[in-house]
Amino acid sequence: MRVFVAGASGAIGRPLVRRLVAAGHEVTGMTRRAERAKELEAAGASAVVCDVYDTAALKAAVVGARPEALVHQLTSLPWQLDPRKPETYEATNRVRTEGTRNLIEAARAAGARRIVAQSIAAVYAPVGGWVKSEDDPVIEGAPGHFGEAMDAIADLERQVTQAEELEGLALRYGFFYGPHTQYAPDGYWAQEVRRRRFPVVGSGDGMLSFIQVEDAAGATIAACERGAAGVYNVVDDEPARLRDWLPAYAEALGAKRPFRVPVWLAKLVAGREIVAMATSTRGASNAKAREELGWEPLHSSWRMGFQEALGG
Repeated sequence: MRVFVAGASGAIGRPLVRRLVAAGHEVTGMTRRAERAKELEAAGASAVVCDVYDTAALKAAVVGARPEALVHQLTSLPWQLDPRKPETYEATNRVRTEGTRNLIEAARAAGARRIVAQSIAAVYAPVGGWVKSEDDPVIEGAPGHFGEAMDAIADLERQVTQAEELEGLALRYGFFYGPHTQYAPDGYWAQEVRRRRFPVVGSGDGMLSFIQVEDAAGATIAACERGAAGVYNVVDDEPARLRDWLPAYAEALGAKRPFRVPVWLAKLVAGREIVAMATSTRGASNAKAREELGWEPLHSSWRMGFQEALGG
């Protein structure tokens, strides 16, 4: 299969390109940086240097590659991530709205059959049960920059799954860990945990779903090959409450145990949005991806995955 990967030099793009090539697919990787093109070529892919907002160049690149499937892994999150700041989200919001639209148009012009795009699993409304399927309601109408980010994700999913002439799959990935992620030993969250600036808030009920980057790449390849149009949770088997995973993450890093802080103090220091994430975020089930994509994670739990990724 011919596959075009936009965002080929990112945390998911790198293992994805390597594994696509190893599986015998003909891969074209897109990056904005010329120095990254050599890395893609060394991995066995063809490389194009292109900006997703240069529509003419993008169309020419995709049409030239003649992909059967186009994979959208583009984001623009800063390495020094700060979820409290609007600028953390603004560039990626644009990628998920305007950038997605440009990629769909290019894929359609190239005669591609399928588009697979990156979404996130932390979109579910904090109501009802703690582990969500793709049919459960998502967050709508949230205030501030968090709400704008949720709106951009919803727009991406609508564009992809409703794209005319294309089979569109949006993969709701869990929080990435592994090389080149924010949870890597040199990543933002590792630094915060070492400084004991990432506490367990209140009872620590908030639940996250994680996914190791190699497993995310494996699910993406499966989505290029099979599965009906729609959304899929791509997460490991064990949704994790903050009070459970954060101390385990700190231990794997060799860091001191996180502090516990009351909700009222966390609201004063970090704000209501961060507290809501720490206390009411829902986890996700991977049952649909297992059944319809024929995929399962090699790292079934963050418990062993953290130890492996962080050398604990």
